[in-house]
Amino acid sequence: MNPSSFIGKPRRKGSTQRTNLSIATWEGVPAIILQTLLGGPFLTGFLLYLGAGSRHIGFVLAITTFVNIAQIGAAYWMQRIRSRKRALLLFVGGHRILWSATGLIPFIFPKEWWVSVFIGLYTIAFICNTIGGMIWTSLIGDIVPAKVRGRYFGIRNTILNALGSVCLFGGGILLDRYPGETGFLILFIPVWICAIANTVIYFFYPDLPFERSTEKSFSRMFIKPFQDRVFLKATIFLAAWLLIQTLIVPLYSYVMLDLLNVSYQMVSLITVVQTLVMMGGFYIWGNLNARYSNKTLLFWTLPVIALSCLSWGLMSFAPVLVALFLSHIFLGIGVGGFNQLAFNFTIGDTPKSERPMFIAVYSALTGVTSFIGPLIGGWLYEKMETLSEAMVWISTYGFQVMVGTVMLLLTFTLGRRVLLK
Repeated sequence: MNPSSFIGKPRRKGSTQRTNLSIATWEGVPAIILQTLLGGPFLTGFLLYLGAGSRHIGFVLAITTFVNIAQIGAAYWMQRIRSRKRALLLFVGGHRILWSATGLIPFIFPKEWWVSVFIGLYTIAFICNTIGGMIWTSLIGDIVPAKVRGRYFGIRNTILNALGSVCLFGGGILLDRYPGETGFLILFIPVWICAIANTVIYFFYPDLPFERSTEKSFSRMFIKPFQDRVFLKATIFLAAWLLIQTLIVPLYSYVMLDLLNVSYQMVSLITVVQTLVMMGGFYIWGNLNARYSNKTLLFWTLPVIALSCLSWGLMSFAPVLVALFLSHIFLGIGVGGFNQLAFNFTIGDTPKSERPMFIAVYSALTGVTSFIGPLIGGWLYEKMETLSEAMVWISTYGFQVMVGTVMLLLTFTLGRRVLLK
């Protein structure tokens, strides 16, 4: 057959879908590199280098979720935009550029301004990110067909986290070899490259038609998620759960680096193991999602996360590194599944036309509690550090065990009723 006979023919839907899924996967490559080198133990390490204390670190870790409140206004504003793609480029690009710009702080500002300027830039960056993230969630929900959603995100997350684990390990070796200013400068070079590359790839995203809300007024649109009792009960429970979880889990790196004096390289290796386990978890949770509901699987991620906190108690009679590796293995299985299934819950168990507001309400409620948790956790660690050396076990593993016990009790009481029944 003459190849010229195909000229002018419309592209097959299946082929277009595969191309869009490929773009969405490739977009994640520079994004995961940037997020890995700027987040996790490297974020904590950079803040310690800038002179931040436990309260500052708790606030920075919390602000990323608190700004999710902005999604409520953004969900209403989204009904009036003509192009989700252009809005996505504006806000996600702003986030990438502002966050990566924090690496210039030690070279531009006096030392006494470092922490304050970082918090300012970081806050603005994540306001952009929360709006861009909601637009991306709405758009990706239309790009990925519902029947392959669980499996696709399982495979995508596995690939990206494999890359992230390499970056984690390499970054840890780098900071151990070049501590302080030199190490962080080298670390930020690939970050700046990836910030630009990630923004450019968004130009290739499809600008799919947007199914708008059936409601015109803000009040009627806002109340829709609160009228869905099943969605609301699950969201309130998950928000309460995250309040307890974020008392300690976001501060794992702080405890390892500052209280247990674990090296950057070892913290990176522990986090790599967590990421590798998470990769396998993504694939398994994704396949299970084809057979079981989002809420049922969400329930079973909770006791695994609780076991991550309880594992710190092994330090009372076992080597510290044994407890840390085991804790992060449970964390990789649990949190990886939780994040993936919570995402599928917001885009799969909600009405398509009202999805932005459902996503916004979920993000706002869980964001407020995830903001409060690390703040309280950081404040409690500050108080615990003033205790005598005889009571140092409380801050190194006792607090984690107490939080894990509460999480386990909450799971098999209220969680069972809300998510399984």
